[in-house]
Amino acid sequence: MVRWARRHRVSLVPRGAGTSLDGESVPVRGGFVVDLSAMDQVLELNEKDLWARVQPGVVNARLQELLRPRGLFYPPNPGSWEISTLGGNASTNASGFRSFRYGPTRSWVLRARAVLGTGELVEAGTLAWKRSAGVDLLGSLIGSEGTLGILTELTVRLSPLPARRVGLLASVPEGTSLGALALGLLWARGEGLSAVEWVDARVATEVARMEGLPLEPHAGALLLEVETPREVTEDTAARWGRGLAALGLKTEVRLFEDAEALWRARGRAGVLMDRRLGPRVREDVAVPLTAWDRLLDRVGALARKEGVDLVMYAHLGEGNLHPNFVCDPVSPQAHRLRMGLWEIAWSLGGTASAEHGLGSLKAPAYRREHGAIAFRALRELKRALDPEGILNPGKFWG
Repeated sequence: MVRWARRHRVSLVPRGAGTSLDGESVPVRGGFVVDLSAMDQVLELNEKDLWARVQPGVVNARLQELLRPRGLFYPPNPGSWEISTLGGNASTNASGFRSFRYGPTRSWVLRARAVLGTGELVEAGTLAWKRSAGVDLLGSLIGSEGTLGILTELTVRLSPLPARRVGLLASVPEGTSLGALALGLLWARGEGLSAVEWVDARVATEVARMEGLPLEPHAGALLLEVETPREVTEDTAARWGRGLAALGLKTEVRLFEDAEALWRARGRAGVLMDRRLGPRVREDVAVPLTAWDRLLDRVGALARKEGVDLVMYAHLGEGNLHPNFVCDPVSPQAHRLRMGLWEIAWSLGGTASAEHGLGSLKAPAYRREHGAIAFRALRELKRALDPEGILNPGKFWG
């Protein structure tokens, strides 16, 4: 198919579940959409070396269901994990709640097969967990959003399932330094901390209302996931309450024996915010943890300057903020908000995209973030792997 498309100069846009928030799988210059969702087989599962060989249309949640009875799991879990495909996750280098401890998708892909824009089939990577073999094509394919090649097979690393995963929920009063909290919790990974999330007061209110949780009014919320051995008998909530108090957050901690129940509650609140707020600019930037408080102050000032409503949630432990500006997402105002937000993130040493990818919406950020010289070098890689530019054109390559 790719060889035919190259001969006829026809564009091809790979697509998995189509959950991409920045237009990664949206065709903007015509051509054909290559729907990979039917390539949904788990081809091989190696429980000794801990890897699975899968087709790109396998849904993240389905792989987790297959692994759970075997005492295994696949750590990358983007918020759309119940419907997103592993090929799409790899194409955008997706992250999720547990990336605080386990890292993004790129850290968990051992090997990939892809059809390049030349029509050639390439296999990148090995089955070894550790390698240092020069410049890595695999690392370039992961996160390339189908612009360098169409992923047809992935071999992903697996991990033993933690014996016990609990969720913790605590109120975060207005005026709390999120930077100090994030920096303190960074050292708690050694204590089994695997996720550090924050939602602002508006989202926290929805969580409290729907789930009947004892959150303080007009306060944000901290959501944690902790992995512990089964034999732990101490009061986990009390222990982490003492730890948070030492970081300056003196509040009641609520325990969720099943961490997934906490994430489901968080997810339901997000759906309700969708209904209440309507169309909005949903962004995704990240900064160093020491810049957290400055980021929040400047984002708030940007929203006030533009006169728009603002709702925020974050992967707090990774400096990753998701500001939601309530306005028409294709308006001139939306463009100003995006550009203003990116400038804020860059000025603080951060990035315009922490996990959503670039697609067409963030295409202008790619050249600016990498700089002219690096962009030129990367553009040559694109030309080498896709000489006619038929793979997902109109995205961040310009």
